[in-house]
Amino acid sequence: MGEERSRMPRPLAVGDVLSAALSGKPAAKRLKEGRIWLVWERVVGDKIAAQAQPVTFRDGILTVAVASAPWMQQLNFLKADICARLNRELGDTLVKDLFLKAGYLPKSVPPPVPTERPVRPLTPDEQRWIAEVAGEIEDSELRECVAGLLARHLTSRDAADDTDPQPT
Repeated sequence: MGEERSRMPRPLAVGDVLSAALSGKPAAKRLKEGRIWLVWERVVGDKIAAQAQPVTFRDGILTVAVASAPWMQQLNFLKADICARLNRELGDTLVKDLFLKAGYLPKSVPPPVPTERPVRPLTPDEQRWIAEVAGEIEDSELRECVAGLLARHLTSRDAADDTDPQPT
């Protein structure tokens, strides 16, 4: 057996892992630019977000699709303020200007509501297969994780999916 691995106090967010891994690389800048879409509504507010949405970002210019000419005129007056608020939220001076264009705004679609699937018990063959596959893993923590994932996968499948316990 090797050295015991210490447990993390809490799992890291994928975004944090990617930021650390890509730090100093061009992809890190792209990740930061991608946050524009995530913070847009919070920065501009619900009313503006319902009428204007970012569509592209290139060389410091954020292109925003605007639903109507009156809104485009109003946003023209707010461009500098929106850029400043976006940059403050992003923690960097990324957005140098807004390019407003008339465009179709898709209606926001609510996220799908997850439905609970019935969970069936594992068959004895499936239990043996999981024990065999996971039993080959030395690290006890990893072994438990793999066994749990396999069990969750198999119990979420219909019994009629197939008779072979191994995933297809």
